[in-house]
Amino acid sequence: MTNWKRRDLLDLQSLDKEEIELILETAKSFRQVSTRDVKKVPALRGKTVALLFYEASTRTRVSFELAAKRLSADVINISSTSSSSTKGESILDTALNLEAMNVDMIVVRHYSSGVPNILSQHLKAGVINAGDGCREHPTQALLDIFTVKEKLGSVAGRNITIVGDILHSRVARSNIWGFKKLGANVTVCGPSTLMPRCVKDFGVEVSYDLEASMKKSDCVIVLRLQKERQQDSFLPSLREYAKLFGLSQTKLDKASKDLLIMHPGPTNRGVEIGADVADGSQSVILEQVTNGLAIRMAVLYLLLGTKE
Repeated sequence: MTNWKRRDLLDLQSLDKEEIELILETAKSFRQVSTRDVKKVPALRGKTVALLFYEASTRTRVSFELAAKRLSADVINISSTSSSSTKGESILDTALNLEAMNVDMIVVRHYSSGVPNILSQHLKAGVINAGDGCREHPTQALLDIFTVKEKLGSVAGRNITIVGDILHSRVARSNIWGFKKLGANVTVCGPSTLMPRCVKDFGVEVSYDLEASMKKSDCVIVLRLQKERQQDSFLPSLREYAKLFGLSQTKLDKASKDLLIMHPGPTNRGVEIGADVADGSQSVILEQVTNGLAIRMAVLYLLLGTKE
């Protein structure tokens, strides 16, 4: 596959293996841009990218903004608190008004699942999903896959364990689709109360024993425990969760010394991951952030910079 045909990036579930591999290969070349003295290329000069974020974000928002600027695009940054949504305007009307100003790409994060898909059906501008509800977060999964491939040399045949709040995690869902399409074996691990009822339909192995899963894994992706969900009583206590499913140095010492530790951030240190693990030699959390910039440059380029 040599040409990118899509206008939007809404999820990984609908992408095929060749499309994912093209993004990863494109990201490899863009990663070098950030190491130069002049960290900019003219690939998207004259294009305008709008960041429309209705949820709090640091890594994803800044990463997309920096990616667009390093490709020489103009960037508009909009949050829900500073937009007309505070006056009752719908997100679709906000997006249509941005399109009327000849914006070429809208990167959207929203607390409701499916919002990027709805926007893509009504806009001529491209749409990138930067996280929608509990559904998907495609660029996070792409940077996770990229990191595993860079560190381990391949994805096919690797054993990936995703541990934590699977029920509410869009990161978990995108990672499941992406890793499986590239031939990895995926295990999800966490409390039964934080597992989707249909989880086995995803084609994954389900585990409730983190230490056992770690022993046969090449990489463990630790999910943020979403404390805002705990008012719904999914867990008896954070202390119990940390004891059973938190990734401590004691648990890590029982696994392979080559085991990769990843986390999409932000981390709740002392809950889902110990500080010594997050900062330890097996952690590649900061490398994920670096790779995220390259992935988002690649996505923006493929969607905007390869059209005739």
